[in-house]
Order: sequence, then structure tokens, then C-alpha cells
Amino acid sequence: MKRRIPLGFVLVAYFCSCSAFYLPGLAPVSFCEKVKDNEECETEIQLFVNRLDSVESVLPYEYDVFDFCKDEKEKRPSENLGQVLFGERIESSPYKFKFKSAATCQPVCTKTYKKDSKLDAAKLDFLKMGMQLNYQHHWIIDNMPVTWCYDVEDNQKYCNPGFPIGCLVTDGGIAKDACVINAEFNKKNTFYVFNHVDIKISYHSGESEGWTGDRLVAATLEPKSIKHAVDKPPSCDNGSPMEVPVEFKEDVSITYTYSVTFVENNDIKWASRWDYILVSMPHTNIQWFSIMNSLVIVLFLSGMVAMIMLRTLHKDIARYNQVDQENLIKIPPAKEKSSLPYEDAQEESGWKQVHGDVFRPPRKGMLLSVFLGQGTQIFIMTFITLFLACLGFLSPANRGALMTCAVVLWVLLGTPAGYVSARLYKTFGGEKWKTNVLLTALLCPGIVFADFFLMNLILWVEGSSAAIPFGTLVAILAMWFGISVPLTFIGAYFGFKKAAIEQPVRTNQIPRQIPEQSFFTKPIPGIIMGGILPFGCIFIQLFFILNSIWSHQMYYMFGFLFLVFIILLITCSEATILLCYFHLCAEDYHWWWRSFLTSGFTAVYLFVYAVHYFFSKLQIIGAASTILYFGYTMIMVLIFFLFTGTIGFFACFWFVNKIYSVVKVD
Repeated sequence: MKRRIPLGFVLVAYFCSCSAFYLPGLAPVSFCEKVKDNEECETEIQLFVNRLDSVESVLPYEYDVFDFCKDEKEKRPSENLGQVLFGERIESSPYKFKFKSAATCQPVCTKTYKKDSKLDAAKLDFLKMGMQLNYQHHWIIDNMPVTWCYDVEDNQKYCNPGFPIGCLVTDGGIAKDACVINAEFNKKNTFYVFNHVDIKISYHSGESEGWTGDRLVAATLEPKSIKHAVDKPPSCDNGSPMEVPVEFKEDVSITYTYSVTFVENNDIKWASRWDYILVSMPHTNIQWFSIMNSLVIVLFLSGMVAMIMLRTLHKDIARYNQVDQENLIKIPPAKEKSSLPYEDAQEESGWKQVHGDVFRPPRKGMLLSVFLGQGTQIFIMTFITLFLACLGFLSPANRGALMTCAVVLWVLLGTPAGYVSARLYKTFGGEKWKTNVLLTALLCPGIVFADFFLMNLILWVEGSSAAIPFGTLVAILAMWFGISVPLTFIGAYFGFKKAAIEQPVRTNQIPRQIPEQSFFTKPIPGIIMGGILPFGCIFIQLFFILNSIWSHQMYYMFGFLFLVFIILLITCSEATILLCYFHLCAEDYHWWWRSFLTSGFTAVYLFVYAVHYFFSKLQIIGAASTILYFGYTMIMVLIFFLFTGTIGFFACFWFVNKIYSVVKVD
């Protein structure tokens, strides 16, 4: 007889064995001074550069556009779909170091700008524009950012995964915060370029852990502005800052240099080498406040829904069923078969009185079914993506993985979108199945792609590195029409093949007249009120998401985000059910669209918050950047509208089916 191994033991053994498990593409790299026999380690450290961006402009640019030192043998590491969509342009740089080989004031290159050359004048003007808008370098060593750490308020240290290319001092004084780091930056109407960096690389020794070679655990730098003599070897001691005058009246030469040191640090493990970057971002306490705030809203709503379900609704059902029993005893059989459906309930009021109309198909049922199909696709995609992110597969170290995962999942989830749309459309009594499946596959994705393409045209015109290459656009279209659309047709085929969803009560032929409604039970006030509570659960988390997108901060708290996602799911459901019950009690049976729009209206509050964020937190200037901000925001709002609206609809659909299935109807 074979012994069965308990499942719990298997799971424990599996997770315990994960100590030697590394995510794809994130395995550690060992470094050593010299390669010995049978050793696999690197002796040279390659520094890669990423695009440059700014909090004052939505337009990122490639490293080469600013005329910095280039690698003669330029090579790009392979980029995944997410990196391309986010506009990341990682390329090699001329900064190369030998492991454990310190260097002082090493020259990289010298850039000379002739005052008589229009090309040189254009290059220098673009560099000065970058300094004026506070564009930031983003350097990478061993797949981790090279950070600039400095002290902030309350003696805390903040490690920024980027550093400015320079700063500007105007006639009115210091214009940019970067100029504060050096008191010598005091000449008015002058640019100061950071042409020297002191790099410190920390490594964890492999001898104490039994590794081959050492592993890099931190890379920090300090930017400096030093004016080097053109005809002499560069010297980085007590030099005056490198000035670039606003008016280009004489030749300018900028020599770029670096110094590098290596420090052994066995306190930092390779697996936790990102902690010093992430911990320096003081968000955790605010995140817990956000979670507690959201939980209070959920508990309040849950109490309201529980009170309705367990008390009010239970009493309603008992009263309605008791009245039915009395009517069966008192009313003769001939009277029971009266042709007037509401004759016996003239003195009653409440949600039971609309049982003959509550499942009457909605107007624009085609559009509603299409929205619900797309919303289902987005909901499943979001859930799986956040779940994988919580497991660590989509960490900041795995660049572009989050967007790649989301896009691939959306493409592969065409089948549930087609199935849900077709099944609901058939339930609504629709017969134009070809139009339904085409709209499901093309309407919402088409709107998103059209918006995205227009934004991409602006990026192309502006010469930004965020512009998606034409080949990538063709690949996205191929994935859409070659994979997603056929899968949507397959899902729609099975959806139409199945029978329509059976309703618990029959629908009368003649629609019932809806009584005069009070202000709070009218559709528009109810929809506006319904989106407030779900938005209250997410607005703090939304601040950090917008920061990561537009202020170029790293987002890593996927555990918090997944918890907020669950809270949002519960809140949208409960708020919609609550308002749906109030409207049914007021004998207004038009709940189909209202349930979708009630929770979907949260997206309107999202847009209002995005507008507030634009004017209060960002310093974006320029028409192109403004159009790009609101263009991409509209994509986010549309996706969120479909997502939240679908949650509210299915919660209300379940609720209405449940209450009308337990009440006895003649």
C-alpha cells in the first residue's frame, strides 16, 4: 500500500525550497578580480544608461539626444514589450570599471561646442533645455539603479534612482533644487552641468557564503560640476564649477570624468539589495492609514448591507409570502386568474411590486453587454497581474514585466470577454450576434488604440524616446487581430450556444408605470453618490500610482495594492447593492444600466483627481506634455470605468436574482 504524502507537507517543502529560486532574468551575477579555473564570474562592470525624464515634462528622451559621451561599440540589451511600451531605452555607456580596481578622475570624453556652428549651438541649446527642465539621468549597474543619496528633512536619507544633468541659476536666484548642493553655484543667469560623478560600488563577499566570486549589493554616486583644463590632464581637486552661459558667445568645452571606489559590505544580502532604495521612500505609514481608512468604509457598508439582508429584506420576504398565503385562502380561484396583474396588490408597495418588470431587457442592451464583456476581461487581467506581482514575479528589478504581463493576459483573455458579452446579450433578447461579437472585440480596444496612436504621433513629432517604434505598433495590432479577436469569437460562439440565463420571475407584457421619485431615488443623484465610497477607498493609493507614472518614482507595494483591489471590489459591490435595493423599494425597476453606472462613476472621480494632481503636484509646462498627460489619463479612466462598472453590475445582478428567487410570486 502506497503512503500518501499530505498536501500541506508538499506545499511547505516547496516554499522552503525557494531559497535558491530566482526569478527569470534575475539570477545573481558574480564578480571577481581574476578568473580562476572552473570559475564563472565577471571581471568587468558595465554601466548602462536609460532614458532621461523630468517631472516638468511628460516627454522622455534618449541618452544620446543630449550629446553625452557615447559608447563606440554601442550595444542594447534585449527589451521586452513592457519596456518598449513604457519608452525605456537602455543602452551601453563608455563607463566601464574593473572589479575592485579603484579609479580617480578618469576622463571619458570631451565635448566641444563651436560658437560659429549651428549644429553645435542646437546641441548646446538642447542640453541647456534639459538642465532648465531638470531632466534626470538613470544609470544601471548589474540590473539595479545607481542612486543619488542625500539628506532630507528630519535627518532622513533619501536615495533617488536618478540624478540631474545640471541646474540653472536665473537672475532671480536659484531656480532648481539641484543647485543647492554646491554653494559655488551662485553666478546668475548661468547653467551648471554635472560632468563628474563619484561612484561607490558596494559588494557582498562570497567567501562567507560559499559563493564563487562577489556580488554587487549597492551602487551610489554623487554628481559634481568641475571645470577641467582643456590642454591638461583632468584634475578633480578644488576645481571651479563647469559653467555654461545662457548666451552662447564663445566656444564651450565640457570634459566628462568619473571616480570609482569599491567597498565590501556583508551586512546587505543580494536578495535584499533593493531595500535601501525602497525603505528610503517614507510611504509605509501612509499606506497603512489608507488601508485602515478603506477598511472603515468597508465595515460601514458591510453593516448596512447586512442590516438590509438580515433584517429589512428578511421581514419583506416574510411579509410578502404571508400576504400571498392569505390571498390563496380568501380569494376564489376565478378571481385568482384575473387578467390584471396588479389588481391584488393595489394597497401594497415595495420591491415585490415590480417583479413583473425587474427583468425587462434594458435599452441599449447591445452596448451594455459589450461593456460587460470588456470589463470582465479587464477584471481577470488585473486580478492575475496583481497576484503575480504579490508573489514577486513583477518586482521593479524585473523591468517591464508588469506591463508585459498585463498586455499578454489581456490578449489571451478574449474568450471570457466574448462569452460574457454573448451570454448577456442573448439574455437581453438580442439577435444581432455578429454585431455583438465585433463590437466586443473592437469597440473599447479600438478607442484605447486610437488614443494611444494619437499620443504616439505627438511623441514622434517631439522626438521623444517614449515613441513606440512602428514595428512594435504592427506587433500589437497583430496580437490584437491575430490572437485576441479570434479568441473573442470563440468565446462568443460558446456564449450564444448556451441557453439564455433563466430569470426567477416572468416579465409582464405591459410595462408598469414608475411612481414619482424623490430626489435621492432619481437616477443621476444615485449614480453620483454611488461612486464616492469606492473612490474614498482608493484615493490615497491612487496618489502613489500617479507618482510612479508621472513623478518617476518606483512603485513596489503590490501587497498594499492587492489588498486595496479586494477592498475596492467589496465596496463597489456593496454600494451598488445598497442603492439598487433603495431604487427597487421605490418601485423603479430600471436597474441594469444604473448598477453599471453607479460603481462605474468612480472613474469620473478618478478623472477629477487626476486633474487636481496635474495642477497641484506636477509642474508640467508645454502644450505637448499637457495633451499627453490628459490623453493617457483618458485611457486609464476608460479602463477603470469598465472595470468598476462590471463589478457593480454583477453584484447587483446576483442580488436581484437572489431576492426574487426566494419570494413567492403568483
